[in-house]
Amino acid sequence: MRKVRIAILGAGSAGLTALAQIRKHTDDYVIVNHGPYGTTCARVGCMPSKALIQAADDYYRRHALDTLGIRGGAGLSVDLPAVLQRVRDYRDARVAGVLGATDKAGERSIAGRARLDGPQRIVVELDGGGEEVIEAERIIVATRTRPVVPEPWLAFGERVFTTDNLFEQPELPQRIAVIGLGVIGLELGQALARLGLDVAGYEMRESLGPLSDPVVQAEAERLMGAEFPLHLGRAVELREGEGGAIVVDNGEQVQSFDAVLAAMGRRPNVDGLGLETLGVPLDRRGLPEFDRHTLRVGDLPVFITGDVNGELQVLHEASDEGFIAAWNALHGPARFRRRVPLAIAFTTPQIAVAGESYAALAGREDVAIGEFDFAQQPRALAMLEAAGRLRIYAERGTGQLLGAEVLIPAAEHIGHLLALAIQRNMSVAELLTLPFYHPVLEEGLRSALRPLAKEVYGEAPLELEKI
Repeated sequence: MRKVRIAILGAGSAGLTALAQIRKHTDDYVIVNHGPYGTTCARVGCMPSKALIQAADDYYRRHALDTLGIRGGAGLSVDLPAVLQRVRDYRDARVAGVLGATDKAGERSIAGRARLDGPQRIVVELDGGGEEVIEAERIIVATRTRPVVPEPWLAFGERVFTTDNLFEQPELPQRIAVIGLGVIGLELGQALARLGLDVAGYEMRESLGPLSDPVVQAEAERLMGAEFPLHLGRAVELREGEGGAIVVDNGEQVQSFDAVLAAMGRRPNVDGLGLETLGVPLDRRGLPEFDRHTLRVGDLPVFITGDVNGELQVLHEASDEGFIAAWNALHGPARFRRRVPLAIAFTTPQIAVAGESYAALAGREDVAIGEFDFAQQPRALAMLEAAGRLRIYAERGTGQLLGAEVLIPAAEHIGHLLALAIQRNMSVAELLTLPFYHPVLEEGLRSALRPLAKEVYGEAPLELEKI
C-alpha cells in the first residue's frame, strides 16, 4: 500500500495541469493513467484536426486563384496519404511535448486502471500485471472521455471511424458519411469534402456546430451545404450494403458509403471507476453532482475535473479546471470565477459563440441584437471570403454585452475580442470607443455595434471619449 497526499487519476489536459500545480508545492503525489499518454487535444483532437483542415483549406483556395489573376490552380492535386502523414508528424511532435510531464514524475507515474474504493482509497490494476492500493488524502478525478459509438455500429468494424482512429489511416475511402455535425463533425466533414472525398453530413438536431441563433444557423446551413450535403433533424440507421458498403438511412434518404465517421460527441470514462463507492447520488451518466466553481464532489476530498465531468469539453476549460482542482486539493476549498464561455469551429467561414448564446438568452425581453452581413465587408471582399453573419446581444438600457454568435472569416479573432469584452463587463458604448483599424475584418464588429447602440440607448453614443 502506498500513502500519498494527492492522487490524480488521468493524464489528460486537466490531469497534467493539476500535476504541474501540485509539483510546485509537494512531491507527495501519484498520477495514474490508463491507456495512451498524451492529451485528447494533442493526440486525437485539436492538433491533428487543425493540420488536416489547413491542408484542406489551402487546396480549396485554388478555386479563387483565377479571380486573383493567378493561373494554374486547376492543375493542383491532393496526395492524401502524404496529407495524412503530415498530420501524424505534426501530431506526434505535439504529443512528445506533452509526454515530458509524466516522464519526469518517475515512480509517481503509474500506468494502470484506477478504481475508487471510497473517497480516499484507490485500487490500481497495473498495466504490467498485479494491483497496487493507494490511500490518498485528496483525489482528483480526470479520467477523460472516449468517442460515442452506438453498440450496433461496432459490427461494421474498421469501416466506422472516430477521431481516435481517423488520423491513423494511411489512406481514406472515397465515400464517407459524417454522422454528428457538432464542432468536430462539421470541421472534419468540410475538410474531407475540400480534399476531394464524397462526403455527406447527418445531424439529429436542427442546428450545426455550437449555433443556436436562427439567422446565423440559416447562413451556416446555406454556406456549408454548398460544399457537402447536410441532412438535419433526423436520426440515422446503418445497415450492410452491397460490396461491403454501409447504407445510411435517415428515414427520408438512403445512401451508400464506404465508411462512416462517428462524430456524436464523447462519453465520460467512468465505467468501472467506482464512483458509486463515494456514497453520493449519481446521474444517468454515472456522474456525481459537484460544484463547478470548486469542482468538489459534495463535502468529500474528491474533485472531478476536465472532460470527464461533462461540463465544457475543450482544452482551455479542462486546463482551468485542472488548476482549480489542484489548488483546492492543496489549499482547501476556494471558489474561482469561471471564464466567459467561448466556442470556436474552424470551418470556413469560422464559427464562434462568445458569452451567452442566443438559446441561453431566449425569453428575456431586455435583449437587443446587433447584426452585420459580411457579404459587404471590405476586407473580406478583398480576401474573396465575403460571407457570413455576425450577431451580438446586449442588455437594453445598460448596453452591457451579453454574448454573440458569429459565422465570418477568422471568427476566432473577433470571438476572442468579444469574450474578453464580455468578461470585463464592457458595454456597447465602451467597445465602440476602442480603436478599429482600416481595412480589417474587425470593422465588421463596429458595423454591428453601431445599430445595436441605437437600439440599446435610443441614440448613437459618442465613439471618442472626451478628456
